[in-house]
Amino acid sequence: MNYLNTLLFGIYPFIALTVFLLGSLVRYDRDQYTWRTGSSQLLEARKLRIGSILFHIGVIAVLAGHFVGLLTPKAVWHLLGIEASTKQLIAMGAGGFFGVICFIGISILLHRRLTNPRVRATSSRMDIAILLLIFVQLTLGLLSIFVSAGHLDGEEMLKLMSWAQSIVTLDGGAAAAAIGSVHWIYKLHVFLGMTLFLLFPFSRLVHVWSVPVQYFRRNYQVVRARRVEQV
Repeated sequence: MNYLNTLLFGIYPFIALTVFLLGSLVRYDRDQYTWRTGSSQLLEARKLRIGSILFHIGVIAVLAGHFVGLLTPKAVWHLLGIEASTKQLIAMGAGGFFGVICFIGISILLHRRLTNPRVRATSSRMDIAILLLIFVQLTLGLLSIFVSAGHLDGEEMLKLMSWAQSIVTLDGGAAAAAIGSVHWIYKLHVFLGMTLFLLFPFSRLVHVWSVPVQYFRRNYQVVRARRVEQV
């Protein structure tokens, strides 16, 4: 069991993150034509618009919360006067709110892709697999809130923080030890999260790298109506 725990949470994350980074670089270098969202808006727009807006609002907030919550050192939280138990309550509240928004969005998108014949015909197996994996991942995240409600001392949160920070510092042994005793639902949530990183370069998720940041720095374009001279 200790070997399996080390393999899944002390070694597998480094494999997944390496594939995530190197795979994205290789795909961009060798297969740029496929570096796109593959939008199916022309086939069906209403559900796509609603589902996409809800999903993106929710997922951006959830990912930002995970990033700040897991990677901010415990000393910083203490300096801000926020104890582990309080931080856990904040994570449960904010994570639950934006998680539900994201869950509704992904449910609409998944239902649309599976039930609309035209959209389904243009979908690859990876498209459907990624949506299903995100759906399951969000379900686990929301279920973990109920597990967290059973122990509000923040200890599980501290263990997950220690795991994430050990991964960042490349200490796989410490990462595996930190997460070894947490509830299985957290472990499955972490494992599926790493699997999403592993599959990222082989899916349309690569479009995340192409966030149009330059749009905010570009010069204004002045558009004038063409004047039609009277004859």
